[in-house]
Amino acid sequence: MTPAINLLKKQKTAHSVHEYQHDPLCESFGLEAVEKLNLPAERVFKTLVVSLDSNELAVAIVPVSFKLSLKSIAKALHAKKAMMADKLAVERSTGYVLGGVSPLGQKKRLKTVIDSSAEQFDSIYVSAGKRGLEVELSPANLSKLTNAVFADICL
Repeated sequence: MTPAINLLKKQKTAHSVHEYQHDPLCESFGLEAVEKLNLPAERVFKTLVVSLDSNELAVAIVPVSFKLSLKSIAKALHAKKAMMADKLAVERSTGYVLGGVSPLGQKKRLKTVIDSSAEQFDSIYVSAGKRGLEVELSPANLSKLTNAVFADICL
């Protein structure tokens, strides 16, 4: 089990795990999950890590079919500027490899913002901590487990 799934079990949080055969040649991990699990793209969210001007890392959770607005995530976190974090910094702070970064069970708890579009759904899908593994849970539970806030952070 991954740290994300272990956390969900430990906290007794309602969830379901969905697994598919990951294609190592696939470049868009989120869209691969949409296709292979036959899910609506607006309910599958990717986990992105940004670096703030304060030298802090933070997590953005956005639908896979949208792009993150760096300006909006900075504003939501009361920072002046945000940029995509360095790959090694992401792996070091989360404990996950790119393409399998889960917002749950990270080694270091980071400030987290979930795109507000998630609130319209009873459940959404996020990475369960490895490529080819998604977890379905309610946006409210995801927010509670990550201490996240909701904000409009997509372009």
